[in-house]
Amino acid sequence: MTMNEEDARHFAAAFERMVDAVSVALLGKQDVVRLALTCMVSGGHLLLEDLPGTGKTSLARAIARSVAGTSARIQFTPDLLPSDITGVQIYDQRQQQFEFVPGPVFHSIVLADEINRASPKTQSALLEVMEEGRVTVDGQTHEVGRPFMVIATQNPIDNAGTYPLPEAQIDRFLMRTALGYPDRDSLMQVLSGVSLRDRTELVRPAITAPMVEELGLVADHVTVRDEILGYVSDIADMSREHPKVKLGVSTRGCLAYVRAAKTWAAADGRPFVTPDDIRRLAVPVLGHRIRLNQEARLNGDDVETVIDDIFIDVKAPLRRAF
Repeated sequence: MTMNEEDARHFAAAFERMVDAVSVALLGKQDVVRLALTCMVSGGHLLLEDLPGTGKTSLARAIARSVAGTSARIQFTPDLLPSDITGVQIYDQRQQQFEFVPGPVFHSIVLADEINRASPKTQSALLEVMEEGRVTVDGQTHEVGRPFMVIATQNPIDNAGTYPLPEAQIDRFLMRTALGYPDRDSLMQVLSGVSLRDRTELVRPAITAPMVEELGLVADHVTVRDEILGYVSDIADMSREHPKVKLGVSTRGCLAYVRAAKTWAAADGRPFVTPDDIRRLAVPVLGHRIRLNQEARLNGDDVETVIDDIFIDVKAPLRRAF
């Protein structure tokens, strides 16, 4: 079953309602909001590398409120334990048995603030739940609800005392982006409402939580022609062969790329993916998956420039095929 034009219009309308709802709290950041919501609908997770005070917590709370879900914020510190994230078994003396007390990962949207400040052991507590949507504690498996998305943050300028995320964990984030500072007009609008301490209180549910999973299932039916799949495959191959690259795009990265492109196309009201969708999502989806070699880093090269080189070398399919 493939998506038709009417299904795409209904999808785009629901998606736009979520964008408008979240944008009430994050003024002037519609592009980032669309990326974050694409992550959520696609069943993925978001990595934000940004400076303090740019609205990362507000983004998580606003997304949760827009889908009538719940949110939790975990401040990652060196003394944070895995059980502080997943939950713990506590002995109930009345029942004379252990009872599982869920941790913050059992909320809809989980903000892992400054994730690289916790130890690798604590960071790994997120691996299972991010990949499989469940937590195993003392041999017992507990499913988290739907929707479920981790929004993790890293401070790009303060790396003292941090533990870089391993490649396996970075690859589990569907996208990486940044909020950045608001433009002048948006900042003035925020300042004019300075008496409102929390703009997320203005956010109203645009859809229900179960509808998020339904939207994801609808997006699965977006048409991706063989020419587009070949385009993605060629991009991945070129990322692995590029002379400045140490680690290219994995198979999991390619799957995430196509999944995000389907949601992005449906959100634009189209039942098919185009080469423009692939190009637009390249930096958010591939940027954190490509690792430059030492020579490239010493020369001051960046991943965005390498991605531009890849798209110059890999020719896009002709438009008449779509």
